Amino acid sequence: MLSMSPPPSPYTWTAHTRLHRWANIRRVIVDRFHHMTWIRNRPEGLVYRDAEQSHDGYTLFCSVTGKHATLLNPEGEVVHRWHNSEGIQHAHMLESGHLLIQTGPFPHAEGRQNMGGNSGAMMELDWDSNVVWAYRNPAQHHAYERLENGNHLVLGWYPVPKDIMSKVQGGHPDPKADPDNPVMWGDVILEVDRSGREIKRWNSWEHFDTTLDVICPLENRKEWGHANSLSTTPDGNWLVSFRNTSQIMIIDPDNGDIKWRFGAATKEFPLALNHQHAATWLDNGNILVFDNGCHRQGPGFSRVLEIDPKTNKAEWSYQADVILAFHSFMCSGASRLNNGNTLITESATARLFEVTPKGETVWEWVSPFFFQSRFGRTPFVFRAYRYDLDDPRFDGRSLAPALHSELNQRIKEGGVPDNYHGPGNERR
Repeated sequence: MLSMSPPPSPYTWTAHTRLHRWANIRRVIVDRFHHMTWIRNRPEGLVYRDAEQSHDGYTLFCSVTGKHATLLNPEGEVVHRWHNSEGIQHAHMLESGHLLIQTGPFPHAEGRQNMGGNSGAMMELDWDSNVVWAYRNPAQHHAYERLENGNHLVLGWYPVPKDIMSKVQGGHPDPKADPDNPVMWGDVILEVDRSGREIKRWNSWEHFDTTLDVICPLENRKEWGHANSLSTTPDGNWLVSFRNTSQIMIIDPDNGDIKWRFGAATKEFPLALNHQHAATWLDNGNILVFDNGCHRQGPGFSRVLEIDPKTNKAEWSYQADVILAFHSFMCSGASRLNNGNTLITESATARLFEVTPKGETVWEWVSPFFFQSRFGRTPFVFRAYRYDLDDPRFDGRSLAPALHSELNQRIKEGGVPDNYHGPGNERR
């Protein structure tokens, strides 16, 4: 830790290195109320890389309100970009090398427009950004998955029946609601085939417990659960994260029963989640989750937890050595890499970084892309993924940084303009 002479009140300045061998000293400004502030000289692009300890791979990410998905090489250089005129707020690669994306918000989503994570469509893009398949549903949001049988799981928002809505605990009234006809949106898991036909439906309000699944008192009663991740476990169950109730659940898709739950509402658990995101099943049977830390008692800070669902204890965790230096109030995620390291997305600051099992940061990259959102001018990144350099999905692909020389130079010099689209093959 390196201390510096403090400027006039109310700010305290400290500088610290995250075991970066002094290669990267980050300045953190914390006001008297323990709130993080935006540093004046924000780094962009590759901030740090330990070539020996970091995982060599391609990193995929997209800006929440942008229209591109971007692929980076280990040196932090852009080597490919996909474009979609309807936006790309979440993307991951299929085994075919195609991209499965969730588009930007649907403009006429029947009351869902200002609910974070709202989308209009799920699309499959080929390497050249051509749409080869699409499923459109103005109710869909946040998460989706292609199943082995070719069908898809998708999250949707639908109205909670009035008789159940009146029993839901917690939250504060929606100030924009019609007092004579208030609406509460609940999460639905849909399985649809490639034609869009509904195969299966799980309505959260039919399985939630109003005494356990309580909305945070600081959240709007417009939504009950606010699911933000959905995936299938090896035994065919669904793993789902619900932000507004600060719980993650394992659900039996055959009968809809909640087989396991973990979170703030169940006091028996030794750990409490606070508006978490991105629950992910690991090969060892544990669950990795990004705990955002919103609305904690005391200052908000984020952490990543690896939870053993058999014991409900954390087998591994990461949080910053300067605790307030790592915090995202929204989105975010973490994924375990093949070398045992963990790739973390700190969405609000648009920071992607990789840590070792000991918590040492060995790769760090900050997005330079800014767009307008409901919060104003923001660089938000939803979630990043890492793929091995020798992954067959990249066979025969052109992945030369020179193909994106102008953008890479702009990132290096700190000169990427807002709403940047790019020259050449990057469509406007």
